Amino acid sequence: MNSTLQIIALPRASREVDRFLDLAYAIYGRDPHWVAPLLRDVKKTFSDANPLFEHAEMQLWMASRDGRDVGRIAGIIDRHHNEFHRERTAFFGFFESVDDPAVSAKLFAAVAAWARPRGMTRLLGPMNPTTNDECGLLVDGFDSPPVFMLTYNPRYYVPLVEAAGCTKAKDLLAYDFDLASGPQERLGRFMHKFRRREPDVVITPILKKNLATQLAKIKTVYNQAWAENWGFVPMTDGEIDFLAGRLKPLVTEGLAMVAETPQGPSGFLLAMPDFNEALQPLRGRFLSPGLWRAIPYFLGAKRPKYLRCVTLGVVPQCRGRGIEAAMLSEVLNASLRLGFQRGEASWILEENTAVQRVIGLFGGVVYKTYRIYECAV
Repeated sequence: MNSTLQIIALPRASREVDRFLDLAYAIYGRDPHWVAPLLRDVKKTFSDANPLFEHAEMQLWMASRDGRDVGRIAGIIDRHHNEFHRERTAFFGFFESVDDPAVSAKLFAAVAAWARPRGMTRLLGPMNPTTNDECGLLVDGFDSPPVFMLTYNPRYYVPLVEAAGCTKAKDLLAYDFDLASGPQERLGRFMHKFRRREPDVVITPILKKNLATQLAKIKTVYNQAWAENWGFVPMTDGEIDFLAGRLKPLVTEGLAMVAETPQGPSGFLLAMPDFNEALQPLRGRFLSPGLWRAIPYFLGAKRPKYLRCVTLGVVPQCRGRGIEAAMLSEVLNASLRLGFQRGEASWILEENTAVQRVIGLFGGVVYKTYRIYECAV
């Protein structure tokens, strides 16, 4: 008897989101490089408490064959994205599938059929659920786990997505560098000259206790510094507050900072320990057999080897003054004091040569590539 493949639309209710997320465990099994997201945290993304849904809508689908879930996908329409870019684009995201083009083709067809009557002309993704969250399909660098807040997928997802009619829109690069072998002496000389040349630039560490007061400065920098970046969409105050609330417990002293000039906030850098190293044994749940392996990280007795530079930006009127390199230098010094061994800068747009040159000062080399795909609706 032939098997029957069904595509089932799911609401964003708690039980259905649980089903949607649980599929990943069947797809990845014991893949040594997969890091399950903390389920109680990632579920917040799908909740109406997420301020994204003040200007966006999302639809979930499951693919089921003979009573067994074999694939999933989400469709997202962000009105702010389309208004800012003057587009009619729907995102696809949270894609997972068994290695079967029939499954992936039907999932993508479901998103297109949903987006078309809503006036959309293009699909773009994966976005989980926007460019301000995890995004991109891993297309190169499958031999190691992802660092915190980056995606991971099996190698066979690339031909599945391309067989569904998607083509490259943009590549996002991840740079790896050895912190201990960084050019400390050269950076020390740079910082000495920078402080003499730019005495009015003040670089202030962001701490858990002062995050609330620094948040207004971060908002000012973010919506100016990244305005010209591909895929950028201004975040609302609510979205920044929502993200800050999720990240506040993870802020590490010396790894986040704001730069200011007499004219106001001018730069922002956020780096974070690679908490995936602690989260991987938990398989998405705190109360799991892997908890004993994670406890030393939570108690501060053990620190991840990797550090990720999540975001770095300077407002346009202050670029070319060395503020980016000065903030990176401060983070490098802090990371060495804290005992980190390696760093990752990600993600970096493939055409962002200015930031790539700064990363090159630290000996960074591309070791993973994530791809944003697009296709016509």
